[in-house]
Amino acid sequence: MRIPTFQDVRAAGRRIAPVVRRTPVQRIPGTRVLLKREDLQKSGSFKLRGVTNAFAVAAPVRVVTASSGNHGKAVAMLARAAKVPATVVMTARSAPEKVETIRGLGARVVFVEGGVVERNRLAEALAAEQGATLIPSSDHADVIAGQGTTGLEIAAQTAGIEAVYVPVGGGGLLAGMCLAKAAWHDAPTGLSVPSVPAVIGVEPVSAPRYALSLATGRPVTVPPSASVADGLRGQAPGRVALPVITAGVDHLTVVEDDEIVRTMSLLRTHGIVAEPSSAAAVAAALKADHVRDVVVVLTGGNIARSRFDELTGHGTHELQNTHELQKAHELQKAHELQKTHAYAALAAA
Repeated sequence: MRIPTFQDVRAAGRRIAPVVRRTPVQRIPGTRVLLKREDLQKSGSFKLRGVTNAFAVAAPVRVVTASSGNHGKAVAMLARAAKVPATVVMTARSAPEKVETIRGLGARVVFVEGGVVERNRLAEALAAEQGATLIPSSDHADVIAGQGTTGLEIAAQTAGIEAVYVPVGGGGLLAGMCLAKAAWHDAPTGLSVPSVPAVIGVEPVSAPRYALSLATGRPVTVPPSASVADGLRGQAPGRVALPVITAGVDHLTVVEDDEIVRTMSLLRTHGIVAEPSSAAAVAAALKADHVRDVVVVLTGGNIARSRFDELTGHGTHELQNTHELQKAHELQKAHELQKTHAYAALAAA
């Protein structure tokens, strides 16, 4: 097992530059929140970064992966371009539109009952059976290094930011961002404030596996989650990602599904269609108190219009402005620390 370093992130940046898009940073009007628009990436999500780096290093002749959707789409895109066969293992609850997109790109989709643990186990077995290269969705040194290039770009595009918020699924992007913190050490800010921003990971309240693992000092597996954020339903921390996150993350927080959906509605009023996993980190940033700008990695926008309307039109009402959203989040704020302590106690039991 190889643990990636900042030098790996820099090398990945050079490898993937001809393929990936340097995405813009955009402010949510009236807030301190800046969005790193990875929803505008060529594959519709940040996942193309890690997959491109992994392909460049491995030069596979056959690939297998496990994915909730975005990683599988990126693998299928690269496999088609490289003219190699690809198999993507997905759970039976995967979003139908993501399944069809992956199939449309020429990859074979295999379904498995259960959650992320079962999905990943089947992908490993198929890769061994086929003699294929396994490209995990997050827990792989080259994938993590590729995701970390998002941080390199943020460091070059901003100055004096207080924090970077990252949604946490498998943990690859968060681990990559922890490594990329080194990019800020030598970056001049011209400000009498710390030049290195805090890195904050955001998990669904139903799947706080990294928060629990760090709180207890050991890897913790959680039951399958039914969160609307399908890309954040990971059950266990990654073996490669966990030590990187343990060493580099500054804070982990959780969000509720209704917070995610309200944030999707808010972003839509600004012309941004964000999938739930992407909106989770925005929700966390908007409810926090910051004195300086923060950046949120808006990780993807791959959601069908019908699904978006279903989520934002039922079970919650659309909030029309940022002030309302922040007021609503205040109701959750006082309980969040208590929840984290409760989870830690449960895991330790």
